[in-house]
Amino acid sequence: MELGLVGLGKMGGNMRERIRRAGHTVIGYDRNPDVADVHSLKELVDSLKGPRVVWVMVPAGAATQSTIDELGELLSPGDVVVDGGNSRWTDDEKHAVELGIKDIGFVDCGVSGGVWGLENGYALMYGGTAENIAKVQPVFDALKPEGDFGAVHAGKVGAGHFSKMVHNGIEYAMMQAYAEGWELLEKVDSVTDVREVFRSWQEGTVIRSWLLDLAVNALDDDEHLDKLKGFAQDSGEGRWTVEAAIDNAVPLPAITASLFARFASRQDDSPQMKMIAALRNQFGGHAVECK
Repeated sequence: MELGLVGLGKMGGNMRERIRRAGHTVIGYDRNPDVADVHSLKELVDSLKGPRVVWVMVPAGAATQSTIDELGELLSPGDVVVDGGNSRWTDDEKHAVELGIKDIGFVDCGVSGGVWGLENGYALMYGGTAENIAKVQPVFDALKPEGDFGAVHAGKVGAGHFSKMVHNGIEYAMMQAYAEGWELLEKVDSVTDVREVFRSWQEGTVIRSWLLDLAVNALDDDEHLDKLKGFAQDSGEGRWTVEAAIDNAVPLPAITASLFARFASRQDDSPQMKMIAALRNQFGGHAVECK
């Protein structure tokens, strides 16, 4: 099939390549002309045969809203817009209504995989009607990991981003647990090789995970994380997870505490946040602050 892809950054650029490897045609637009296949959204839309599918991978908020607004003026009835960024699920409901007035379909898709997704595949959580999902399905199949798992039609519009938001909230708490354990091991005199303790956990333990593997990678690069400042940004989804928990009266003490720990990192040079920063850089290519 043909796909228009808007946003060719760290995630979008690799997604374009993976979809092309699966035999599909991808026409990409980005504000950076060095990576773009076309030089405007209009040129992108005009290059696709109907019914068109345009996948948006730009920052949540104003950038996504303006892109979808412009696509709403360019696309035709029966076309579909996919928002694969990290938008808030309440924005999805708004976008679906705005596009629906023009008979343009909308699908929201939470995407997880970071800089490793090109080779390993991307975990996908998508929301929308069965009719609109079917128009995008070949692309979902191209992006997902090999095997029977890694992609899910999570429910109605908004369900994809809501599921990805909860995924990221869990990720916050898991990273915080590894970081706290690492700091405690580093603190005591009796443990003389913390990096190898972490490495030993990679096989046969109940806490083995890809995040643990990435922690070991980070420690191999910088054994005591001396090069990093103890500062970790939050992307916003942790906050949205906690807000959703409040709205639904669901207790999330571990996820909430991990979010507050990131706030604390902005006040002090936190050893735990060195590990959080290292892990975010390892799995997502997120920027780190160095001393």
